Amino acid sequence: MNDPTHLAHGLAGDDTPPDWPTLTAPEVDTLLRGYPALGTPTRIDWHSPRPLSAACLVETSRATVFIKRHHRSVRSVATLGEEHRFIAHLRGNGTPMPAVLSDAHGQTAVALGDWTYEVHERAAGIDLYREAISWSPLPNHEHARSAGRMLAALHDAAEGYEAPQRDTHILVARSELICSPDPIAALRAQLPARPGLADYLQGRDWPTDLAELLAPWHATAQPRLAQQPRLWTHGDWHVSNLCWSEGGANARISAVLDFGLAAATCALFDLATAIERNAIAWLALDTGIDAAHPDIARALIEGYRQQRPLSTADIQLLADLLPLVHVDFGLSEVEYFHAITHSRANADVAYDTFLRGHAAWFGTPPGQTLLQAIRDGA
Repeated sequence: MNDPTHLAHGLAGDDTPPDWPTLTAPEVDTLLRGYPALGTPTRIDWHSPRPLSAACLVETSRATVFIKRHHRSVRSVATLGEEHRFIAHLRGNGTPMPAVLSDAHGQTAVALGDWTYEVHERAAGIDLYREAISWSPLPNHEHARSAGRMLAALHDAAEGYEAPQRDTHILVARSELICSPDPIAALRAQLPARPGLADYLQGRDWPTDLAELLAPWHATAQPRLAQQPRLWTHGDWHVSNLCWSEGGANARISAVLDFGLAAATCALFDLATAIERNAIAWLALDTGIDAAHPDIARALIEGYRQQRPLSTADIQLLADLLPLVHVDFGLSEVEYFHAITHSRANADVAYDTFLRGHAAWFGTPPGQTLLQAIRDGA
């Protein structure tokens, strides 16, 4: 049973009962028996409101750790290993982030019944934005600049990391469709291996829908996007995945969190994702409130350029890529909600509001204003 006192972030910006049951004290005790160096768990300190998995902070007799639990249909031990190896590479190159802890058998991911677990060190610093919804705009320009610099530093640290693409499409920020010269043919070729998504799309005229959302942007962006150097990237660069040294404007980033969406894409894809996550108030589109925050987009780019150069052509491609950056992930959310949580309502939101609606918004005056502000920065 789900804990009736714990709520998760809903797709409409509301708080809803979580899809996955919260972690319990007996469950945590069973898991941590495999981590004798941590001692005995004493209390669960906090449950994460993020909706796609269950996670909590646990105090033990020797430490405080972050435990995350996935259903085996979402993440296997092997799939989590892909994330953990990337984290280890970044940590080895100086990126500040908590270590993934190994159990007594040297494993960083543990399968117990229907669940797959991972245990992390507690992140250093203050989790300022831990209650923020992933698509909520960042209100602080200095924090945006710091986030941009840290993203560029992470990309520098990721250079030289060579690994195959993720073994799943579920809740991963990949880019194969938008990099393809024919995304419709590319998706059609994927569907036999993605039966849950194929089942949902049978009820949609998806080739027409995809053609319509791609038409204003794809032909211009794709040839240049396909030439971008391959790079493993974070995939979910929102400030709620960063910890800070303090709450003031001059705070430095003390830790980078959550590589669940990481995949092999390119640096500009990750920067575009950062703008999409932090500079657009997606949940306010129907309220009359200004959704676009071009000042935050510019601050992210400015911070990034302080660490890693961007040419005029890079900035132009960044603007052309932004309306498309969510496409592969949007379809992965459709697949997740339809095939795994079996929520037709949420799958429809992912398809209509996220996949189609976000692309369409960039054709509106506010969306065009944001894109022009990015281009002007070149």
